[in-house]
Amino acid sequence: MSIAAVFSDFGGKINSVDFHRTEDLLVTASEEDSVRFYNIATATLLKTTHHKKHGADRICFTHHPSSVICSSTHNLDESLRYLSMFDNRCLRYFKGHKEKVVSLCMSPINDSFMSGSLDHSVRIWDLRVNSCQFQGILRLRGRPTVAYDQQGLVFAVAMEGGAIKLFDSRSYDKGPFDTFFVGGDTAEVSDIKFSNDGKSMLLTTTHNNIYVLDAYGGEKRCGFSLEPSPNVAIEATFTPDGQYVVSGSGDGTLHAWSMNMRNEVACWNSHIGVATCLKWARRRAMFVAASSVLTFWIPDNTKFSLNSGNTEPDAGI
Repeated sequence: MSIAAVFSDFGGKINSVDFHRTEDLLVTASEEDSVRFYNIATATLLKTTHHKKHGADRICFTHHPSSVICSSTHNLDESLRYLSMFDNRCLRYFKGHKEKVVSLCMSPINDSFMSGSLDHSVRIWDLRVNSCQFQGILRLRGRPTVAYDQQGLVFAVAMEGGAIKLFDSRSYDKGPFDTFFVGGDTAEVSDIKFSNDGKSMLLTTTHNNIYVLDAYGGEKRCGFSLEPSPNVAIEATFTPDGQYVVSGSGDGTLHAWSMNMRNEVACWNSHIGVATCLKWARRRAMFVAASSVLTFWIPDNTKFSLNSGNTEPDAGI
């Protein structure tokens, strides 16, 4: 993989990124209070909006290609907003969390979404309603991290002590149907991702350790340790086929591991310092890595021109 496009005009760290499930779109949220839209097929910036009143921290697409859910960095009484990027409007505020939202994800099958907050709660919302129902609140210990599987039938919640609880999204009020424990690591889980086939879970901890678990039985398939990055959490991602994991590291490098061989197969200089955001595109052979700079990575046999700003990479992205 090699860098095909660079966007370096951010005024601060990029807090989160997300790809749309069916369109060639990327959205970013940064600590300069901006939300930005990109076309990943042409590597172009489509739109920038600024949110000085609330800030922009966690962000994810809804099913509509022009709308997103964004969490606030200040004015936390309105901790979540449903934004239309088409006309730069806030369609709805979601109130309930008392502290910062640290995890956010959209259901792949309906209008539900989940948020995990430092107020030790996970809330399950509906885009059509601005308040969370009582049965949609999970009280937990520690820093909760949430994720839906790719079919939207199961969601996972990580909590204090390395516990991963699995819920049936259709009957979560009955409690978890299974609980796994990541033994030997006292750090909190900062990110969870399911593989596309739903068979594996990828966990990243605040100590920069990465674990791949069997999503059915909870057994640890493999684990990797990275250089620490004080006060900065890194992110890891599955490739679409679930056979490889790519991650940032505290020393400014990017690493790729084979799940079958359980060994490292590639290492690259990120050229942007510690990559705190890293996600693989669902529909293309590319991933993005971000710190205070956003980079698009594609297979290195693709011809490209490197530029600080917009580029015109090969159509094979």
